[in-house]
Amino acid sequence: MQLDHVTLVTPDLEGARRFFCEVAGLDEGPRPPFRVDGHWLYAQGRPVIHLIDATLAAARPPSGRVAPRIDHLAFRVGSGGEWSALLGRLHAHGVPYQLAEVPVSAELQLFVALAPGIVVEFVTAGPGASGATY
Repeated sequence: MQLDHVTLVTPDLEGARRFFCEVAGLDEGPRPPFRVDGHWLYAQGRPVIHLIDATLAAARPPSGRVAPRIDHLAFRVGSGGEWSALLGRLHAHGVPYQLAEVPVSAELQLFVALAPGIVVEFVTAGPGASGATY
């Protein structure tokens, strides 16, 4: 297992993009057509920082101000046996999760909420990529 990416939710999407591209040296690259604005920033050909616009109502506290935050961390899991083993452990421990599919790439995402404000994502190639069923 390896760390896949970090998602940052920010009210200053453009400022964050400029910092990571112009200062940190990441490259902006392709991003699936999600329903919320954002950018994927790449290092050595891999998208390692996902920036998301903090315009969703859930991201705004009652004060109306949006606090920047790290939304979740993600681990890339090999398809087939490693993914099935992960699902088995989640079921064995009674851990609830949500599945989603990334638009266009058909990768599978599995989200686990550990505590309020702490989300872990596991991502793998879609079932067609390995012939495995999930």
